[in-house]
Amino acid sequence: MSCLLLDTDIIINLLRGKTSARDFLADNLEENELLCSAISVAEIWAGMRPHEELATRRLVDSFRIVEVTRGIAEKAGSFKGASKSHALELDDCLIAATAFCVGATLATGNAKHYPMKDLRMVVVKM
Repeated sequence: MSCLLLDTDIIINLLRGKTSARDFLADNLEENELLCSAISVAEIWAGMRPHEELATRRLVDSFRIVEVTRGIAEKAGSFKGASKSHALELDDCLIAATAFCVGATLATGNAKHYPMKDLRMVVVKM
């Protein structure tokens, strides 16, 4: 079974009931274990309203959460250090490094946030 690490934007679109995110998930549910970075959990909680907590918790609990390890942190630092762009955010580097280090494909709607050449990625049209 393959692993698919969901980027924060995919999870937010699932919570908002976006058909494209729901369809993508339905198409990939049987063939892939769904993962979420602990960094995405922090990003989601940072923007969550109190009345959204129950639904958010239920969705996030359905994924395997990948904690940030030293190896992931080092790879994220390498991604950030190799980039010429100051616009590349450390949180995106950590999410990319999580996918890379666990051998997962990153599912995102924001391909421009992930310029890493050695990252397996699928772009979901939102």
